[in-house]
Amino acid sequence: MTMFDARRPVAALRLALICGATLPALPAMAQDATALPPVEIGSDPASAQTVDRDTLARDSATSSDTAETITRIPGVSAYGAGGVSSLPTIRGLDNGRVSILVDGVKIDEVCPNNMNPPLSYTDPQTVESISVLTGVTPVSMGGDTIGGAISVNTADPKFAGPEATLVTGRVSAFYRSNGDAFGGAANVTVATDSLSLTYDGSYTQSDNYDGGGDAGVVRSTEYAKTDHSLTLGALTGAGLFTLRGGIQRAPYEGFPNQHMDMTDNQSWFLNGRYQGYFGWGDVDFTAHYRDTDHEMNFLADKGGIADGGMPMLGEGHTAGYRLAVSIPVSSRDTVRFGSELHHQWLNEWWPPVAGSMMMGPNTFININAANRDRLGTYAEWEAQWSDTVKTTIGIRNDQVWMNTGDVAPYGTGMMQMADVAAAAAFNAADRDRHDSNWSGSAMLDWEAAQGVAFELGYAHKVRSPNLYERYSWGRGAMASQMIGWFGDGNGYVGNLNLTSESADTVSAAVTFSGGVETPWSLRISPWYTHVDDYIDVVKIADLTDMMGMPSGFVQLQFTNGEARFYGVDLSGAVELLRNDAGGHLRVEAAASWLQGDNLADDAPLYHQMPFNASLGLHYMSGTGFDGHVEIEGVADKTRVDATRNEPQTDGYVLANIGAGYTISGFRIGVDVSNLFDKEYALPLGGVSLGDRRATGVLRPVPGRGRSFNVSLSKSF
Repeated sequence: MTMFDARRPVAALRLALICGATLPALPAMAQDATALPPVEIGSDPASAQTVDRDTLARDSATSSDTAETITRIPGVSAYGAGGVSSLPTIRGLDNGRVSILVDGVKIDEVCPNNMNPPLSYTDPQTVESISVLTGVTPVSMGGDTIGGAISVNTADPKFAGPEATLVTGRVSAFYRSNGDAFGGAANVTVATDSLSLTYDGSYTQSDNYDGGGDAGVVRSTEYAKTDHSLTLGALTGAGLFTLRGGIQRAPYEGFPNQHMDMTDNQSWFLNGRYQGYFGWGDVDFTAHYRDTDHEMNFLADKGGIADGGMPMLGEGHTAGYRLAVSIPVSSRDTVRFGSELHHQWLNEWWPPVAGSMMMGPNTFININAANRDRLGTYAEWEAQWSDTVKTTIGIRNDQVWMNTGDVAPYGTGMMQMADVAAAAAFNAADRDRHDSNWSGSAMLDWEAAQGVAFELGYAHKVRSPNLYERYSWGRGAMASQMIGWFGDGNGYVGNLNLTSESADTVSAAVTFSGGVETPWSLRISPWYTHVDDYIDVVKIADLTDMMGMPSGFVQLQFTNGEARFYGVDLSGAVELLRNDAGGHLRVEAAASWLQGDNLADDAPLYHQMPFNASLGLHYMSGTGFDGHVEIEGVADKTRVDATRNEPQTDGYVLANIGAGYTISGFRIGVDVSNLFDKEYALPLGGVSLGDRRATGVLRPVPGRGRSFNVSLSKSF
């Protein structure tokens, strides 16, 4: 039995997951949960968009990737990675430059290929809501970033009424024909009026998917993942106390555009939170810890590990706190103060492979007990000048300290001389770094007239390099090709001399809305970002294969430059009809255009999404039936980064259709994605290295072909 076959689930597990959705509702002595008052810890920009539980429940039938569920929002896209690990971008800035918080906590990468990004620790089946801000972000929403913000939230603790007991929850399951993918989830809460205990769990898995049309199987796209968490809430006279802990296990995940695959990822976390409500203001305090063990090697599509493969191991710890205080000082003014400490520790080593002259005889030490510590503080003032005008102004400082220990190559043989010299130079250098980063933001919201609203924002944001950008040191072809989360097959080398990126962003929006019998809205949002010391790359050399022949890939080093991004996002909706039962027929449309320029060499920047648009028709009967038809189109991608050999891709149009019916808390949904089985390449998918190993042909990663999807859920 092969390595992959040994992990295939038995039919009984599949049957249990599907049947789990039909469990009868458990009795509840209290039918309604007690709502908690909100804690005002940060500003609420009008431009923030929220994906709610109902939308996530529907989308989880077609994708287990949380990042993919937010790509309908104009300005948001995701570039290719594993089946549950794509990396979100907002207005041209990738995930490392975007604030991504899961229950208010930043999750660090523990992988040189970023195979375990923050959103991979979430599942659309169990997430309660996702808030996305594509424009200017206030300083209270985090530091050490220069782009937008993504906030993923699980449900707050639920409580019963006085002297009652509450038992509530939901179970769900899905199946997708493309990739033979399936999974399920459960959420159960047991609560009194002061104590609440909630279990959340999910499982998802898929084989390799088939590309559209004649693209065939797309290798290295299989995955499996399970998550479990417990949340204990205590409601007291002093406020709400919440303790949440959980574990995740991802035993395998293929990465079509990487040389490596993930062969195990185990992580556990513990978060404690206090929310206090006082006459003088509100307090929100979170302390958090996460431990992650990460392994990479080759799955079957890339050769397996019969000869040892190339094991790469990583271990990471994250700890810290977040404190936010909100004080209404008058009927007009609210001030907010905050402090944040974030500690990251990372160790990464590559064990020797027996009998290999290149990968031995010693352990390759890539990152040696590196630390990245950040202390952030901010102050923010929000003023409600009138019923129609609000301003928010803030300033923030983040102190960042970084350091790492000595490193070592596999050995001292002739095949390793480039890494031997690089390790010696790295160990002799001063690796201690300290950045003092100042940021600020200012926003104006103005309701100019009935149905006409304006937003204007400016931000100066600063981000320090991450550990891999500064401390990746290998100069050998193989060592450098193990570094990089870009999906291009190239090799990357760090740079101790990198300085912090600083971005100046101006974002505006005008929203028109109206109609009583036929409600409608239209939002137009232009924006501009200029980045000094933008961390891009410079070419070092052409890479060769084992025979000394050109491989088609290049070796690149991170370097500071200058970049510019600008574009416009559009969205609109109109309600065509509404019935007495509360049903409606609604048309929704969105479009996004951007351009990213490397001003250092007057060339296009990497991973910039071409023009894209979507049109959807959504119907709800008000008596349980819902349906949708969606069309999404992407233009040709012709502006590519020649330095990284980024491939061009053709434009395409996809159609998706689905329907569902809900009765007594039970819902069944049937969807067809890529209805016409259109063949296309992912514009941000990179190159298909998994397919290249099998066919010898290097192509852009194909998108998923047609899939028939079934979902079942039961709320109680």
